Amino acid sequence: MGRREKNHGLSRRDFIALTGRSALALGAASGPFFLFPERAAAQQKTLKILQWSHFVPAYDTWFDGTFCKEWGQKHDTNVTVDHINLVDLPAKAASEASARRGHDLVMLLSPPAAYEKQTIDMTHVYQEVEKRHGKKIDLAHKSTYNPKTKRYFAFSDSYVPDPGNWHKDWWAAAGFPNGPDTYEELRVGAKKIRDTTGHPCGLGLSQELDSSMAMRALLWSFGGAEQDEAGNVTINSRNTIEALKYMKALYQEAETPEVFTWTPPSNNQAMLAGRVSYVANAISITRQAEREHLPIESKIMVSRALRGPVRRIAAEHVMDCYVIWDFAENKDGAQQFLIDYIDAFHDGFAAGQFYNFPCFPHTVPDLKKEIANDPRATPPDKYNVLGDVLDWATNVGYPGYASAAIDEAFKGWVIPTTFAKVARGDETPENAAKAAEDEYKRIFARWK
Repeated sequence: MGRREKNHGLSRRDFIALTGRSALALGAASGPFFLFPERAAAQQKTLKILQWSHFVPAYDTWFDGTFCKEWGQKHDTNVTVDHINLVDLPAKAASEASARRGHDLVMLLSPPAAYEKQTIDMTHVYQEVEKRHGKKIDLAHKSTYNPKTKRYFAFSDSYVPDPGNWHKDWWAAAGFPNGPDTYEELRVGAKKIRDTTGHPCGLGLSQELDSSMAMRALLWSFGGAEQDEAGNVTINSRNTIEALKYMKALYQEAETPEVFTWTPPSNNQAMLAGRVSYVANAISITRQAEREHLPIESKIMVSRALRGPVRRIAAEHVMDCYVIWDFAENKDGAQQFLIDYIDAFHDGFAAGQFYNFPCFPHTVPDLKKEIANDPRATPPDKYNVLGDVLDWATNVGYPGYASAAIDEAFKGWVIPTTFAKVARGDETPENAAKAAEDEYKRIFARWK
């Protein structure tokens, strides 16, 4: 997925010469700039951005080729965007934070609270954007704010819903023509489908992003949580134990061992290949089927997050969180870039084919209407179920904030590992919950 990073290893002299030649090739219409390319390139500001290779390629085409290009021209700034695979982003960010050098602006896919001391406060960016576009959603606030320091360690422009994706023919045959709506229906229907067709359910139990989000949704839906609103560890509860018991039953009755070794694209690939009956994932699956005109496209339906015994709730699939390092060379430009980017958010929403939902709702005022009738989809109202996503999408760290301790636990895969141990039979639900409690208390103690 990731593209090779640009400008890596170039000396300043080589970079100036290269950008000078590139500018010269654009044409003489821009005037004196092209008479002295090296001098102009030396005077021009730069803005270096690092982010993932988007699951919808059309978004990167718009972001790089339209928005960044036009913004750079307007602000006399050479904007470079390095896209890398999502699994490589955390390590790259950690490397830059350790070396104290790298990009000016880095987009991560989960709340990066652990980097608060290495980043600038984003309060100003939020304030300027809210002047133009109204208040941000609570999901953005709780994902990027530290209530103890009264500081925004990141800025979130968007989030990605995490609905269910299910094979309509198999679920209809199992007695659920509208797909599963509850976790109990998932267990009953998925077991029946595997028993009759051999196709398993596809909830991941691996140390990767999709599994981590799916298991959090399950945990919360059963009433469990890593912490309470005040940030106290609460993972060892009756509700957590019931969620663990459920996952063990689902695995034994309806899944296969492949879910223990999945990577982020695995459930996409399994669903598109017609191998699994249900996965929890963003609409990247259906968008790929539409883009590649796959026969299975009309078979894959989208549903709201499943309802558990306590509530219907799910984590966002990914939370776009931009940080500006405190060692960034162009802090002012990076902040202005984000402020102006939200002005153009609707264009990105359209280019990304509804993948990224706005953290500032006024930027897409007719969102429900737009997603309710999509000519790319079969049927055209396939994505209509996402219209109430803010009723069931929440932040990592729910019901509290996405703190640095939660960030460490997230990166350490504590939740999916705990569920995997129980599902495999390596640990009892009670012992697993106690072990998770010990691990969380150890982590939380480090960040007090």
